[in-house]
Amino acid sequence: MSGALLGIDLGEKRIGISVVQAGTTIAFPLTTIRVKGREQVLNEIKKLILAHKAGKIVIGLPKTLKGEIGIAAEKRIKEVEWYQARLSVPVVLWDERLSSKEAERVLLDADVSRERRKEVIDQLAAQRILQGYVDHAAAHSLREGNS
Repeated sequence: MSGALLGIDLGEKRIGISVVQAGTTIAFPLTTIRVKGREQVLNEIKKLILAHKAGKIVIGLPKTLKGEIGIAAEKRIKEVEWYQARLSVPVVLWDERLSSKEAERVLLDADVSRERRKEVIDQLAAQRILQGYVDHAAAHSLREGNS
């Protein structure tokens, strides 16, 4: 992997961002972008790409529980196409099923206050999405190397 990876959990009001630094395999929650408009979000993402020297972005794709592309996923694909056309790095869509639910469960288990949960849940969901991608990529490259 060249450069860091950014993970994004796109939402209508808030967007969670996570990062895996180059040479590592652990995703960390990074920040939350408050959505004011698509151009504003695009500019924030561009700043993060530069700040972290990101070589790729992984964005959550909301598949159905059966793993199919539904209405929400189709909408997300169109949204991501808009961003991809304006970004200098490749964008990968990654299954985000249950990432927000898992993040909420982790925060509840840790007895994090409701106020604090609202602040970090999107970052943690982005971390889950990105970690899933990194783990899959690592397992796939190991299999490739052994064949």
